[in-house]
Amino acid sequence: MIIKSIEEADAISYGEGVSKRVVIGQKEGAPNFVMRVFDVAPGKTSPYHTHDWEHEVLILNGKAVIVSHEGVETPARPMDAIFIPPNEKHCLKNVGEKDLRFVCLVPLKGEDTE
Repeated sequence: MIIKSIEEADAISYGEGVSKRVVIGQKEGAPNFVMRVFDVAPGKTSPYHTHDWEHEVLILNGKAVIVSHEGVETPARPMDAIFIPPNEKHCLKNVGEKDLRFVCLVPLKGEDTE
């Protein structure tokens, strides 16, 4: 078993105003999934993208909208869980005045290519 603080994982840039921390992944011995934590500055957005795997997101702090492949913006708030199916274009936009923080779970192959 591993118990690790989010802050123990190095923050790496993931675009303007966005950072990513790989909290649990291959390095920790996880064979199937990767747990990442993203921080998005006010007014910024995660990259608008698509991929062939699902992922799950849990909003921890902040005020977000999830932008779908149709450009529809759906509000999300702390403790909301989001399922994004494979091949659905998406991004998370910070529409609040404080940092947006969310957990994102992907299969191991998702961390290798994102």
